[in-house]
Amino acid sequence: MARKRGTVTARSRRPHQLHPSLERILCISAHPDDNEFTIAGSVAKWTREGRAVVFCLVTSGAAGTNEHTPRNEGLVPVRERECGEAAALLGVKDLVFLRYEDGVVEPTLGLRRDLTRVIRRSKPDVVVCGDPTVRWYGSEYLNHPDHRAVASAALDAVFPSAETRYVFPELLAEGLEPHKVKEVLIVGAASPDTWIDIGDTLELKGAALRAHVSQIGSGTWVDALLGGWAAAAGKRAGIPYAESYKRMIFGRAD
Repeated sequence: MARKRGTVTARSRRPHQLHPSLERILCISAHPDDNEFTIAGSVAKWTREGRAVVFCLVTSGAAGTNEHTPRNEGLVPVRERECGEAAALLGVKDLVFLRYEDGVVEPTLGLRRDLTRVIRRSKPDVVVCGDPTVRWYGSEYLNHPDHRAVASAALDAVFPSAETRYVFPELLAEGLEPHKVKEVLIVGAASPDTWIDIGDTLELKGAALRAHVSQIGSGTWVDALLGGWAAAAGKRAGIPYAESYKRMIFGRAD
């Protein structure tokens, strides 16, 4: 029986392995703990494989007040330190903080230019970012506007800005030549089509998230939450634990 267009087959659901040629990965997110909540299992897997991963954080989380951190005085250096500690656990050595104001990020031309600069400097083969089209998940979580704004600017930076010489020509004056990204992995997509096996790195993902003490306190609930999410994603891929993505491929086929 012919399958309908757009359906996901059992074959397409099998765990995905990045091609060996994809050596550099840039992860763009809004807040210091976003990567640990979402893609840290994949990141740990990639660094173990010898790939170089860069974290670009658009804000430093200055608005991240809660029952654990009721005031934000002096919070930025704390959150940047926590982010660095979490990244180190995952094998990430290179962090870029753009220090936009937390909570009010918009997908401006200025943000797109800054992200284009980061892409041209780091020259990633793969960019990982969020899905700007998702307004909510289920009936319990409204997607943070910073997440949507950063994801929108990130995708616009990948194309057309990073690879087009005369988009932001001022970057040429900085010595930043155009760079073409080969793949994009979109996390939190409404219709994922790619799953990364994180069975060997799920525990490390939890440890990295617990490094963000200012946000989660003791984090006794972390393993149950992340394990539940990973199990739900893994079920679709036929494995115990996974992280899911929408995969975009530009000019290359495995």
